[in-house]
Amino acid sequence: MTDWTRLNRFLDTDPRDVGCEEAVAVLHIYVDLPAGEREQRYPGLLAHLLACGPCAEDFDGLLAAVRADNGETQEER
Repeated sequence: MTDWTRLNRFLDTDPRDVGCEEAVAVLHIYVDLPAGEREQRYPGLLAHLLACGPCAEDFDGLLAAVRADNGETQEER
């Protein structure tokens, strides 16, 4: 990826993106919703997770913890 490609990608932010602060504030709610409902109820959070690697990693970790607490196995995920 060239520097120009990175810059253009950075500047081409989805206007629905809620940003890190808002994402972190509601991530614990988002993770408890069924997958289809997450995207429908919080499209701005989905847009943010697609654009922000650190927040997406936080979501993945939280989701894994919730699933482990619920006794789901790796195959059920």
